[in-house]
Amino acid sequence: MRADVEAAKADIEQSIELLKRRLDWDLALRKLDELNARVEDPTLWNNPDEAQAVSRERARLGGQIDAVKGLASDLADALGYAEMAEEEGDEASLEEARAQLKALRERSGRAELEALLSGEADGNDAFVEINSGAGGTESNDWAGILLRMYTRWAQAHGMTVDFLEETTGEQAGIKSVTLQVKGPNAYGWLKTEAGVHRLVRISPFDSAAKRHTSFASVWVYPVVDDTIEIEINPADVRTDTYRASGAGGQHVNKTDSAVRLTHIPTGIAVACQNQRSQHQNRDQAWKMLKARLYELELEKREAAQQALEDQKTDIGWGHQIRSYVLQPYQMVKDLRTEVETSDTQGVLDGDLDAFMGAALAQRVGATRDQVEA
Repeated sequence: MRADVEAAKADIEQSIELLKRRLDWDLALRKLDELNARVEDPTLWNNPDEAQAVSRERARLGGQIDAVKGLASDLADALGYAEMAEEEGDEASLEEARAQLKALRERSGRAELEALLSGEADGNDAFVEINSGAGGTESNDWAGILLRMYTRWAQAHGMTVDFLEETTGEQAGIKSVTLQVKGPNAYGWLKTEAGVHRLVRISPFDSAAKRHTSFASVWVYPVVDDTIEIEINPADVRTDTYRASGAGGQHVNKTDSAVRLTHIPTGIAVACQNQRSQHQNRDQAWKMLKARLYELELEKREAAQQALEDQKTDIGWGHQIRSYVLQPYQMVKDLRTEVETSDTQGVLDGDLDAFMGAALAQRVGATRDQVEA
């Protein structure tokens, strides 16, 4: 078998073995059998909350096991195809087998990263807030570019994006927007994007064609379900209603039913205006507030463990996590992980996996070498 095919085979087999070790393969198989047996027990459904928790755990573990089995099966098929093509001297088929192995390499790499998503809420959907910084039109436009970038990333990974609140800029872009990203491990991936993002470019709004620096902040918190208990004293929450703002169109409904909730003890404020009734917007805003307070609690736990103490200082305004330089050269660089690329257009079109993967591995303190050691 040719050297490049052998190299791909070895790399994918290494990933499969690593995934099995992270899962504790034999234990995972036994646990899945136990979960399947519990789901089939009709008495489980006497307690709906417990039944839902067991079902979610079975789906999560079953998905991880199926991913490993799928990689092994597809690898065997691709290698068989490559071997047959080589024996017959069919270069076109051999090239197709190489393409299959390349796709498997990418799948296995993503599976390795997803195996790191073991946090309490990593599998949940995510709320994403984008706010423009100082600088008026420049920063508003940059916030709009980030909105497009994250929307394209989500769509490329089969996720859906709902607009909950949007305030447009006077001339271009947005002042702020709140999204709900729905899909497997949405929060686990997107949480690595929280922080300040810096853009350097020749301004399209400056007739003198001078270089400008713009900032926008991204905040990410998980959508929490009813199994996570977050107690909120209604007396601690101020409710304001207002007319929905923005230019209208597909994302914003022009109604008088927008709702903003402010949690007085923490100063956390959330808003929702995408529904037509005040009741629906209020219900969604309470879910968002619950999620924000849950994320605050997660941050407190992490701070107590000193796991993210250094990173938290970088998330303050003016301490960017990533720079996007379009002039005088082309470079996107993550200042936490040192990952960089000159493919700036690809990144702005949503190609963020390399940055998210490196930040995720750094955040959990795990790399391939550490796991294999």
